[in-house]
Amino acid sequence: MTLDSKIPEGPLAEKWDNHRFKMKLVNPANKRKHTVIVVGSGLAGASASASMAELGYNVKCFCYQDSPRRAHSIAAQGGINAAKNYQNDGDSVLRLFYDTVKGGDYRSREANVYRLAQVSVNIIDQCVAQGVPFAREYGGVLANRSFGGAQVSRTFYARGQTGQQLLLGAYQALERQIGLGKVKMYPRTEMLDLVVIDGQARGIITRDMITGKIESHAADAVVLATGGYGNVFYLSTNAKGCNVTAIWRAHKRGAFFGNPCYTQIHPTCIPVTGSHQSKLTLMSESLRNDGRIWVPKEAGDKRHPNDIPEAERDYYLERKYPSFGNLVPRDVASRNAKMVCDEGRGVGESGLGVYLDFRDAIKRLGENVIRERYGNLFHMYQKITDENPYQVPMRIYPAVHYTMGGLWVDYNLMSNLPGLHVIGEANFSDHGANRLGASALMQGLADGYFVLPYTIGDYLASAKPKAVDTSHPEFKRVEDEVKQRINRLLSINGSRTVDSFHKELGEIMWNYCGMSRDEAGLKQALERIPQLREEFWNDVRVLGGADTLNQSLEKAGRVADFMELAELMCTDALMRSESCGGHFREESQTPEGEALRDDDNFAFVAAWEYTGPGQVPVLHKEELDFEYVQLTQRSYK
Repeated sequence: MTLDSKIPEGPLAEKWDNHRFKMKLVNPANKRKHTVIVVGSGLAGASASASMAELGYNVKCFCYQDSPRRAHSIAAQGGINAAKNYQNDGDSVLRLFYDTVKGGDYRSREANVYRLAQVSVNIIDQCVAQGVPFAREYGGVLANRSFGGAQVSRTFYARGQTGQQLLLGAYQALERQIGLGKVKMYPRTEMLDLVVIDGQARGIITRDMITGKIESHAADAVVLATGGYGNVFYLSTNAKGCNVTAIWRAHKRGAFFGNPCYTQIHPTCIPVTGSHQSKLTLMSESLRNDGRIWVPKEAGDKRHPNDIPEAERDYYLERKYPSFGNLVPRDVASRNAKMVCDEGRGVGESGLGVYLDFRDAIKRLGENVIRERYGNLFHMYQKITDENPYQVPMRIYPAVHYTMGGLWVDYNLMSNLPGLHVIGEANFSDHGANRLGASALMQGLADGYFVLPYTIGDYLASAKPKAVDTSHPEFKRVEDEVKQRINRLLSINGSRTVDSFHKELGEIMWNYCGMSRDEAGLKQALERIPQLREEFWNDVRVLGGADTLNQSLEKAGRVADFMELAELMCTDALMRSESCGGHFREESQTPEGEALRDDDNFAFVAAWEYTGPGQVPVLHKEELDFEYVQLTQRSYK
């Protein structure tokens, strides 16, 4: 199958404006006749639901939390990028576009990324109008700070809780539409399958997580805004509820999965302390503005950090990358942290850690300024580690964070399955092989506020989906399949917990498909994962029943999906025998040990088609053309 990305003709800077003009419209009176399902109510889902309801569509919005305010979007602490150039330091839409393409190691679509940079300026105005309390300079103008992979200050922030404040803005817009009756909210409800009728996505099957009731919901279009799947690694910075189920079940109904192996490793995570942990906590990348990263020069130096003199410290990022220093992109910072720890220079009991030190910044600016900038982050670090970061350096180590892979979508944010739109982190879209910091919030809100509300109208006006309701036999058939799957999980009655399987899967993925991969390790993982999946379906013990609140059952369904996704991720990683972004293939590196891309063979998006249980998936390629950005070996030196 040829993948049609539907990228408009014309100059890059005019593509989106021309495309909006040429798209078909639904007139205001007819919008009231259409129903759209939105699964997920984080930044992307809440902004899309509110915007579409404001336009007149009837929206059904589903989330598994008790309130949209609990979406994982609140964890994006550091900031949101926008090309406003308030600092007058040389920023522009073109520079944000270039930094994002380069930061993604030239594995994203130019047209999508340029549009993202273009609408970024509108996002800030939208959020200010909603009352988001962005930090301001003394004179009242919005403040900016620096983030990795850029040499300008373009990151807007609200102390260390930007994601939370942006989500509250979108949540208020959503609640307004709920109050007006244009959005019907379904909290504590999990999507378990997609219903496809005559080749179009026409509804979903859900489970009420309190009562266990299985229900069908029909619509003219379905939007998935369900976030990322980093929890396939078990330990990640994601909320424990984050999962792949919605997009995975859609994948099994025909939606292609784009670049599944593209996982972002974040360099500033509090190190693992032991096998008791069920998740990891992130320290915001914003800390790298004032914190300096170092390790002792000598291997095995276990002295207290304050006792190690300046001459015996290696500020390795500043040494190796003088142009960017501590603000190199996340993949570069992560790989270098792993490298110094592999040399035996890691800190902390495990040796898997590096220092993030604020001593010099406190001397230069005073503790009060640092407290004002990062107070809640320092407080959180102290609560978790019982160490005072004003007095001793923080310890950090890379961890699984964001997933750049997701369902494949075209320029209109629609998957290859007509009517199924995918937004935010759930799609593969704009970040290539590595996401620059402060771009996740930007993409989620760009998709929800400024792209999808246009493109979904074009789909509805063009496809003219026929009236369908839940009495259609396909809803009954898919509902029965969902019930059978639940009953099967409950009837196994084996000897192992769901978590024990999840932990084992996570270790396989981290060891063989994590920061560093090689052919032998990936083949080993592809041998072990199917065995583990078979053990799961024969020996997992799921407590409780189907007709009640049952978190053991919820977890089992999600881990079963992770088992299948993990195999696809390793298949994708094995196929892509190049290093790019955060995906370091040992066989593909420069003489200096940097990631070495292979543009001749891998300048494409990998879109995988599901072919059935245990069958080899089919690879479809969307070739990437670089017209405006020259393909070069990335350098941050």
